[in-house]
Formats: sequence, C-alpha cells, structure tokens
Amino acid sequence: MFAGTMTALVTPFSDGQVDVEALRALVQRQIAAGIHGLVPCGTTGEAANLTPEENLLVIRHVVEQAAGMVPVIAGTGSNNTRQTVEMTRRAKSMKVDGVLVVTPYYVKPPQRGLLEHYRQVAAVGPPVVVYNVPSRTGVSLTVETVEQLAKLTNVVAIKEATADMNLDSQFVRAAGDGLQILSGDDFTYLSQLCIGGRGAISVVSNVAPGPMVELYNRWHSGDVDGARRIHYRLLPLMHALFMETNPIPVKAAVALLGLCSFEIRTPLAPLADDLKAKLQKIMADCGVSKEA
Repeated sequence: MFAGTMTALVTPFSDGQVDVEALRALVQRQIAAGIHGLVPCGTTGEAANLTPEENLLVIRHVVEQAAGMVPVIAGTGSNNTRQTVEMTRRAKSMKVDGVLVVTPYYVKPPQRGLLEHYRQVAAVGPPVVVYNVPSRTGVSLTVETVEQLAKLTNVVAIKEATADMNLDSQFVRAAGDGLQILSGDDFTYLSQLCIGGRGAISVVSNVAPGPMVELYNRWHSGDVDGARRIHYRLLPLMHALFMETNPIPVKAAVALLGLCSFEIRTPLAPLADDLKAKLQKIMADCGVSKEA
C-alpha cells in the first residue's frame, strides 16, 4: 500500500506559530521532486511539541496542498490509547490516506498491551503504520508481536527505526505478505530494500527529496549500482542530520536552504553554531541545494 521514499515532514514555525505558508511550500517542493508520500506530525515534525489543534492544523494543510497527488500518512500516536483513537478519528475526517502510530512511550506496555492498542486504533479505519523506535519510546516490538500485527485488519506497515538489520530481517520474515516494512533510518534504507523492505519514511528527503526519490526508483528498476552510488553520496548527510537530536539538525538544514526559519520549540534548541557550520559544509559536499 505504501512504498518508496516518503518524507517525515518538518513543521515550520514563525513567531511561535505554525508557518502555514512555509508548510505548504515545503509540500509543493516535495511533490515537484516526485516524492512517494508525505508524513506530517511525526518525530521530525515536532509532534510532541504541538498542541492537538496544531497537529490537526498541520495535517489539514498538508492534505489540502497534496490534493491527492501523493498519499498523506498523518502522525496520530501518543502513549494514551483513547487520545490516539480520537486523533485518528479526527485525521480520518480530513481524508488522510493512513496514520503513523508510535508504540506508546514512557508507560512501557507489555506486548499484549501493544497489540490491544493497535487493535483499537485500527478499528477507526485509516490504514495504520506502526512506528517502532525504542530509542525514543523505551519499548520495542518483538518478532512474535509483528506476526500478530500482520493478522490485524488495517495494520498495513511498520516504520522500523532500530537500525538493527538482524531484527529487520526477522521482522520482514515474520510480516510475510501481511505487513510492509519501511525504514525509519535513512542509512538503513538501501539495506532494508535488499532484504524485502518496501520504502522509507525519510528525514533526509526534507533536504534532498530528488536524490532520495531517485535512490528508490533506481533500486526498483533494477539499477542497484545506481542506488548504491546515491546512498554513499548522501551517507555523510544521513549521519549529519543526527549530529544532535532529531529534528534539530534537519530543521537547521531546511532553514539553511531558505525554506523555513530556524525556529524550533523547547525543550529542543537550535543547532549549535559550530555544528551549523559543519552541517552546511556537508550539505555543500553532498551537492544539496534548494532545487535538489
């Protein structure tokens, strides 16, 4: 259902408010680059620092600007099942193509609790992409849970962000035809494609959508060497965008391209000046520009 390079969109701000004009321009740039999907209100979109009303505002404008040209998978997850279900209902009313639902953080639910969480969310209707990112949440899916998730109606994919290729292989095997596995770490994108993954929800494509789209298109057409060349050209950027906590570096990178302000919400903080200079050099070395 969902495949290719999908961008985990940053959320631009201006004077403390969501910058709707900049957001719509970012969406348009992504579509012009041939992006395969858009994912607003995830980790990269600072969802944890948005109010519920702001989350819905961002989703609405992304859906409107995308205008059906690419699928929109809206982040609706939280560590509260009732809140997640309600946000998913409201996103459904905006005609999203799917929802991204993180494993509940902080509360550390057992695996049976995770399954029940996703059963309730999946019952709302939009296709669900499960987001497995234990470095953030403190809980990880097990292979056995993936086997059970693959049997749930409306649970269609897992965004897998452990950077553990052994676990990824086990997830792909356990998911079978029931779930698509999507990379949540740009540096594992090509490797995951080779073991049966279907795409990526990408941070790097905020900055370089064209090359990240081309990476997938080349691999999908059988040009593995071409895909590999793009991977290694962008690898320094893939690592640079995590030199501090995501989305601090990627927000700075998008701002350096003149596409939004450097504004980021506390408790996050703007990228340190020395790191900003380093990031700018890496972007230049990787051939990244506003037109990329």
